[in-house]
Amino acid sequence: MIIPAWVIELLLLFIKLAVSLVALLMIAAYLVLAERKLLGRLQIRLGPNRAGFHGSLQPIADVIKMITKEDVHPRGVDLFLYLFAPAVTACTAFMIAAVVPFGPGFTLLGYRIEPMVIDLNVGVLYALAFSSLGVYGVTLGGWASNSKYSLLGAVRAAAQMISYELPLALSLVPVVMLAGSLRLVDIVEAQARLPFVLVQPVGFVIFLIAAFAEAKRIPFDLPEAENELMAGFHTEYSGMRFGLYFLGEYVNMVVLGSLVTVFFLGGWHGPLLPPLLWFLIKVLALVFFMIWSRGTLPRLRWDQLMGFCWKVLTPLALINIVITAGVMVLWP
Repeated sequence: MIIPAWVIELLLLFIKLAVSLVALLMIAAYLVLAERKLLGRLQIRLGPNRAGFHGSLQPIADVIKMITKEDVHPRGVDLFLYLFAPAVTACTAFMIAAVVPFGPGFTLLGYRIEPMVIDLNVGVLYALAFSSLGVYGVTLGGWASNSKYSLLGAVRAAAQMISYELPLALSLVPVVMLAGSLRLVDIVEAQARLPFVLVQPVGFVIFLIAAFAEAKRIPFDLPEAENELMAGFHTEYSGMRFGLYFLGEYVNMVVLGSLVTVFFLGGWHGPLLPPLLWFLIKVLALVFFMIWSRGTLPRLRWDQLMGFCWKVLTPLALINIVITAGVMVLWP
């Protein structure tokens, strides 16, 4: 019996979806533990160490706590948007991960397999589009909560994420110009000899800073500033709906680390070690940098945050595009 090609392709798609979903959930769960452990060491304390060996079962205990905790709805909320908003934040992070290639393609039993859920020839635009949609989960959740703290956090998040999307996208224009393609696999292959971080250091720094702001991590965590807004846009959430915001934040960290690796660090390219291992090392190093920054940097003031975006990052990104275009014309 000959199995039709479309059945095999559909089966491969489901397998890749399942593998990607499980891998992201596991990494996000243990990333929370790694962050709590590392922050504990930076603050000269132990961190979680009671559930399992050295706290290794703490992520499972956290998941059980969130699932079994009472889901409280504050009085006066817009119930539909209040229930729907956390899922938007988590889903957009997973959707971006679908186009990230984490290794070179290979052939198995006569079938060509690309190690990503879907290979789009407009992957850069797809990732930027879903990154932009992530702001709706935060804004709608804050507005629907009927709380002044949540609303202020949502307004801050909307202004911050929309502003920093501009330098984030502009920093990728030179990358696309050098690779000659919007496909993420082509961008990685273009760095086989030299990663773009060495020829585009300004673009790399701009993208990294804007990614921090998109992830709302310190020093850009004003939408959640605990000492001013309780917990900002998710102040009124509890149980698994708070868990969805939490999951979206940590999956987003992994996805942003993956995108930095694909755009500037050569993706899976590297000597001696297997390609997948190189990709994981680069992503986890970037995630460690995000956690370390949270434990060491202060929070910016609101006017400093917006001024840095519009007066420094955006003009610098535009100048970088002009210089890159000039160099490519003079030395094609």
